[in-house]
Amino acid sequence: MSTFDDREKGFERKFALDQEQEFKASARRNRMLGEWAAGLMGLSEDRVPTYAQAVVRSDLELPGDEDVLRKVFEDLKGAGVQVSEGEVRMKMDELLAQAREQVRNG
Repeated sequence: MSTFDDREKGFERKFALDQEQEFKASARRNRMLGEWAAGLMGLSEDRVPTYAQAVVRSDLELPGDEDVLRKVFEDLKGAGVQVSEGEVRMKMDELLAQAREQVRNG
């Protein structure tokens, strides 16, 4: 096997690892976002994990984060929480940075 083949396989492994870590970080971010939103909505402690899981599942509807943003924002609005779409988006960005760090650190 040539050095070129070894390098190519190495890049493929790194790409696969990066994709897996980003998927894990995104799912973790969505769970934390669901927990944050549940707190704002005043959900009882026993309902928080169920709601957070629903937020994680909402990410599987469409590519990208818009489905998650839409779900959380609409749920907050429906619960009478005064929050802007921009604030939810900023929280998503903040939590994604935290989630990436957590995934990187194991």
